[in-house]
Amino acid sequence: MLAELRIRDFAIIRQLTLSFDRGLMIFTGETGAGKSIIIDAVELLIGGRAENTMVRSGAEVALLEARFELMPPAKEAVVAILAGEELLEADGAGEIHLSREIRSEGRNVCRVNGRVVPLSLLRQLGDQLVDVHGQSEHLSLLTVRQHLALLDRYAEVEEPLAAYQAVYEQWRQAQSELERLRQRERDAAQRADYLTFQVEEIEVAKLKPGEDEQLEAERTRLANAEKLSALAEAAVAALTEGLQGRPAAGDLLGEAVESVGELAAVDPSLKEVHDESQVLLEQLIDLSRRLRDYRETVEFHPTRLDEVQERLTAIQGLKRKYGGSIEHVLVHAQQARQELDEITHAEERLAELSQLVEDSLLQISRLGADLSQVRRLAAERMAAAVGAELQDLNMPGAEFAVEQEWQQQPAGAPVGDQRVAFGPSGLDQVEFLVAPNPGEGLKPLVKTASGGETSRLMLGLKGVLAKADETPTLIFDEIDQGIGGRVGAVVGHKLSVLAGGHQVLCITHLPQLAAFGDRHYRVEKAVEAGRTETQVRRLEGEARVEELALMLGGTTEPNLESARGLLAEAEIQKKAVELAG
Repeated sequence: MLAELRIRDFAIIRQLTLSFDRGLMIFTGETGAGKSIIIDAVELLIGGRAENTMVRSGAEVALLEARFELMPPAKEAVVAILAGEELLEADGAGEIHLSREIRSEGRNVCRVNGRVVPLSLLRQLGDQLVDVHGQSEHLSLLTVRQHLALLDRYAEVEEPLAAYQAVYEQWRQAQSELERLRQRERDAAQRADYLTFQVEEIEVAKLKPGEDEQLEAERTRLANAEKLSALAEAAVAALTEGLQGRPAAGDLLGEAVESVGELAAVDPSLKEVHDESQVLLEQLIDLSRRLRDYRETVEFHPTRLDEVQERLTAIQGLKRKYGGSIEHVLVHAQQARQELDEITHAEERLAELSQLVEDSLLQISRLGADLSQVRRLAAERMAAAVGAELQDLNMPGAEFAVEQEWQQQPAGAPVGDQRVAFGPSGLDQVEFLVAPNPGEGLKPLVKTASGGETSRLMLGLKGVLAKADETPTLIFDEIDQGIGGRVGAVVGHKLSVLAGGHQVLCITHLPQLAAFGDRHYRVEKAVEAGRTETQVRRLEGEARVEELALMLGGTTEPNLESARGLLAEAEIQKKAVELAG
């Protein structure tokens, strides 16, 4: 549930903070006052497209923030998303904070619980939190490709659809591999020769990981053998033999040790110093021995140098052909062996995959037909429910139906004596049909309804679908466009019923609808310091009566009485719903 909304420097809103409760939230006000701007802010917070023109003139950044209280069943889905992204708050998952900064130079930043996130994550969370039904929603509902998803939402086909999709994915992968093997089979001989050559070339080389690094180090030693031998000889001489008439370092250190020993004999406090000097002498002797051993191993070996260089050249050639390192070359060899094995056993695998594809098609046929039957029963219930809604919305005699068809396809799933086209959602092609007036006959929804009829058709359809909707917050932006006051009362009643299971925010120009609100907000423009800005007031008591009277035409006594009557009648209907529920 949307608990709090903060807006700063967005369009004509300088600063605005709104708190919301459960139930039906009504927004009214003159055209252009900024009602839809508030809804635009919510849409941006759930991943809508941002433009730098949305930043208030003179400001550098528009800031939008929302706090949502999480309630089942949406809570489980949101918590799973937050946990996967390591965004859960330390005190649990009772609420979630979304924010978005839109900068005038074009950059914008999305945050969840204070952490910067990609826009895609904001959209993913928004899908679980808010469903916006605005005037643009008419266009989306008039898109035929969405009708199947809408029917599935109403039919609650999660389990049979998941079972079908698991088999469909199995078929898709098997079919993809089958096509790949068939393509490979056409040039199998040439490919097999090529792979065999690669595998043999790498195997003959008998590569070992890290071998090239060891060889490069050896090449360096062999190429510099004379210099290394001379340096080692000089070092040994300096330590043990002396150079150019100077005593050796070992002799000098031995004398020092002897002197320190005599000092320690007189002054026992120097015993540790004497011990340390003896350790140094031992280390010098060990160092001399190791340098002498090294000197013995260094020799100029032109033949071995040529062998090392030849081996390195061969390794470099393999690395250029098959990868940037010995490890990559060995991985390439393993992959080549696997592919060669697939080609060698292609006939067996082709037979296995062909059988798997046929078995999967049979399962697709069975599960798809079962899924289709579930949809067909739900489509009948949906048509009856929408038809009842249309009667309430002053469209007597209007009919609504769901056309559900299978299309023939030679390579489709075998169902009875026919082959039926199928896809990831099943066998069905679905389209909504409507007859707005008696005797006209059912025709595609996208081609039939006029503007006013479309509003009522969409509202009736949304009313039926929203009952199966688990999204906690539903927003209706002027969904009453094109309908009159008498029908407005019916719409208000339906939204009030809907608010029993959802938080509903609704922008309206109809007082008959507005009277059903549990909270009523007036949106108005004001001029502050020469600048126009949007302000929002929560209306209660007589202020709300005056607002409804203004919507009826003015604050005359008859209109005020009519407004009180609308509120009283709405309260009676809401109480009746509570008692019935």
